[in-house]
Amino acid sequence: MVIVFDAQLWEWDARKAETWTFVSLPEDESEEIREITAGPRRGFGAVRVRVTVGTTTWRTSIFPGSGGGAYVLPVKKAVRKAEDLDIGDTTTVTVELVDY
Repeated sequence: MVIVFDAQLWEWDARKAETWTFVSLPEDESEEIREITAGPRRGFGAVRVRVTVGTTTWRTSIFPGSGGGAYVLPVKKAVRKAEDLDIGDTTTVTVELVDY
């Protein structure tokens, strides 16, 4: 399954010592991912993915949002720097499920 979407980067700052930057996957595709990957999952319900933003591609995991909402994708600092992205910017994201 491959999903291409535009998303705005947002910051999760639940921990005072560190912050994390994410994009949220679309709701409909998140529901489809839940159906495809039903059953026992890795820690926190993680699903392994290959991601491309701009010219940067990497492997990571997506995680179910709180309350069963959209999956969220962490966007690491190296990617944000390479693609000149900051909190609030919108970018095109390609997510491909792997190992499901």
